[in-house]
Amino acid sequence: MNKIRENASRNRLYRDKDRAIIAGVCAGLADWTGVNRVGLRLVVVLLALPFTFVMVVGYLVLWLLLPKRPRDLYRDEEEAEFWQEVRRSPRDSVSHLNRRFRDLDGRLQRMEAWITSSEYRIDRELRD
Repeated sequence: MNKIRENASRNRLYRDKDRAIIAGVCAGLADWTGVNRVGLRLVVVLLALPFTFVMVVGYLVLWLLLPKRPRDLYRDEEEAEFWQEVRRSPRDSVSHLNRRFRDLDGRLQRMEAWITSSEYRIDRELRD
């Protein structure tokens, strides 16, 4: 299972057969962009009314060209949400990760300062 996850690109557009109504194209597009599946399907149907030929041909082409999404592409919902956010706004995702790493680094520095302080040694000696 991990082999499939390692070989598959989490940033690629796939057809989502698990949540499909016809072929999974709308479900895959919704997953890739992070929009609501029902809303996207409604927009596709509304656009199919005036542009029937274009929408049908486009849907068929995407059906043929897009690979099926691997079942274990993401470990959990949190990872899926992370990759949707990366696809939506990569710059914001990178800045969010930088902010998290700065926060973690600050916490680590405070822990190191506490462990190396004389107050920590005194507390430890009083406990023992």
